[in-house]
Amino acid sequence: MNERILVIEDDEEILRLMQRALVFEGYKVVLADDGHLGLEVAQKEKPALIILDLMLPGMDGMEVCLRLRQFTKSPIMMVTAKDKIGDRVSGLDAGADDYLVKPFSIEELLARVRALLRRTVEDRPEILSVADLTLDNNTHRATRASRVIDLTAKEFNLLDLFMSHPNQVLTREVIFEKVWEYDFGGESNVLDVYIRYLRKKIEAGGEPRLIFTIRGVGYVLREPD
Repeated sequence: MNERILVIEDDEEILRLMQRALVFEGYKVVLADDGHLGLEVAQKEKPALIILDLMLPGMDGMEVCLRLRQFTKSPIMMVTAKDKIGDRVSGLDAGADDYLVKPFSIEELLARVRALLRRTVEDRPEILSVADLTLDNNTHRATRASRVIDLTAKEFNLLDLFMSHPNQVLTREVIFEKVWEYDFGGESNVLDVYIRYLRKKIEAGGEPRLIFTIRGVGYVLREPD
């Protein structure tokens, strides 16, 4: 899983409750206890989803939501004790994707998080592109500088993961979970073998390297220097 979620909430008890629940489910969680800090963290961390309290000190959630929408398309779940229809409409008009009323159950919070993240995956571009490398999710076809690259199913899934997260270092654990669907529990060279396969195929025309090794951590796909 490992999607990064930003929680902007000034109630410390609720903040910690949501953090524990989300971390337990496998999400990476970053926190902010006011609107200004939340905007800074959102720009820096680029979270997959933002949980935003309506009543915040300094800058209320409506204003934060409007400002978030100036630089991010990540789904926003607004959380508030206000449950009037007008309040919900105002939140959605400000750019929120969902509206959760306090008090709420952790089960409902997690279900809504999953639904918003699924929607994001479904709405992603059909054709991914990094430098001169493209990947078409409809045809399962990869090309580099117009050269067609023949990929196995597992190679396609691995490249799809990299191209869905360009410039982001992916740990070995994350890659095993996403591509092989099991936790990485020890030393294995299967990932290294597939990385070699991919590099050989996408560099077959003498093109610059795009998949780089981050020693002791994992791999990253980015444009060459």
